[in-house]
Amino acid sequence: MPTFSNPVLSGSHPDPSIWRVGEDFYLVTSSFAFHPGIPVLHSRDLVDWRPLGHVVDRPSQVSLTGLDVSDGLWAATIRHHEGTFYVVVALARGRRGGTTYLFTASDPAGPWSDPVVLDAEGIDPSLFFDDDGRCWFTACRDAAEPEVTGPGELWMRELDLSTLELTGPTHALWYGAMRGAWVEAPHLYKRDGVYHLIGAEGGTEHHHAVTAARADAVTGPYTTDPRSPLLTHRHRGAAEPIHNVGHVDLVDTPAGETWAVALGTRPVDGTHTLGREVFLVPVEWTRRGPVFAPDTGRVSLSERLPAGTAEVPPARQGPVRDDFTGPSLGPEWYGLRGPADDLVAPAPEAGGLIIRLSPEPLTSTGTQAFVVRRQRHLRMRAAAPVRLGTAVPGQEAGLVVFQNHRQHATLALTVDADGTRQAVLTAVEAGTATRLAVVPVTDDEVVLAVEGDESDYTFHAGDSTLGSIERPFFSTERAGGFVGVHLGLYGVGDAQEGAGVAHVRWFEYEPRPTG
Repeated sequence: MPTFSNPVLSGSHPDPSIWRVGEDFYLVTSSFAFHPGIPVLHSRDLVDWRPLGHVVDRPSQVSLTGLDVSDGLWAATIRHHEGTFYVVVALARGRRGGTTYLFTASDPAGPWSDPVVLDAEGIDPSLFFDDDGRCWFTACRDAAEPEVTGPGELWMRELDLSTLELTGPTHALWYGAMRGAWVEAPHLYKRDGVYHLIGAEGGTEHHHAVTAARADAVTGPYTTDPRSPLLTHRHRGAAEPIHNVGHVDLVDTPAGETWAVALGTRPVDGTHTLGREVFLVPVEWTRRGPVFAPDTGRVSLSERLPAGTAEVPPARQGPVRDDFTGPSLGPEWYGLRGPADDLVAPAPEAGGLIIRLSPEPLTSTGTQAFVVRRQRHLRMRAAAPVRLGTAVPGQEAGLVVFQNHRQHATLALTVDADGTRQAVLTAVEAGTATRLAVVPVTDDEVVLAVEGDESDYTFHAGDSTLGSIERPFFSTERAGGFVGVHLGLYGVGDAQEGAGVAHVRWFEYEPRPTG
């Protein structure tokens, strides 16, 4: 039987939501404070996914200014109804839901509309279009009486599709199967006249679990599915390759199957650096409701292909080099909290990428001269030839291994007080920078590189090895937050004191084989 390898989206792609229109599948994930926000991906087979664009690609849509890296755009849901795509998402501040936005588009590749602000509280919003054409908005929030019901509540209101406003009464739907855990990630599905409410409990870490309730009417009352949790790995040991499984969304295929996308992590020795990834899980409908992974009861690294899929393109394992020849950066590149186009941009006349040094340090919550892409393989190498223009002390440019603005490492070209060029390796932990190594460089352009594996990240400048940083330094378990490691380029310095420009001819990312 032909199989595929999980995850189907590696690297930091948390909180997946999926929808099918005809033969096409569309998926969105959380983007937090990275910009552009809410990536939209497309597939014909559920396994091979290609980026289409982003819902939030203009600063006029949403302001991310001042946000922690793990705040921002949380857990979007994508749906389609009568020719219109809808995305709802919560903007979090201080790890709490602040504003709920609704975006629309006729083409999922964009452009997406400016958002409508919904009168909603909480996080993890979702939409459900019933058979009668009515649309229902669901989300999760703190329960009014947590000592009675438990800490979380899934709630519902109708969405008027003509005005895009919430209307009518608010319905409290469900407080979860595990009353001591906060219930979140609600999605509604209707099967044979029964409404199935799928949620997540136990947090997005080790105790993450998929739970469910059902009702005969869309507004309830909902009764807990006694089989809950329906999917979890919290009971499995440390040797389990996939942990933190939960936050699912279901989709039916043209062949009549149902599959779920779920988030999960792949820790090594108890820590993970790639972030929460997207795993594909078969689902079977029974009279009792959905059964996840009916043959095994768990998410597997190898799974059978969906029916009707003969084969999928093999994963590209060779190096991927970006020569920055296009008019703008590709969809795999991200800045923080807003577009960095005026600071980091391709230079068609000179070739490569120009970084205009910014006084905004990487430890700030501003928008820096900084672009990164997800680390998608545990073993990998990233490299770029960097040339720093006429520089003065305090100016630097180079590679960054970025977990968040308070936990990252840089390998930079700079000059000392005497004007001697040098490469400097710096680690930033909990916002405090420590210079780990310095080597002199003589060439104007130096290839800066980082190699990662199960143990360490090792940094090189030309032929010199500056040292290694243990892999758990960049893990979510040590750094906190909800994101995985990103790799990229940056420049810092007051441009008024010198040329203030760095040039990068290419950036190469090379997966390395495991085992």
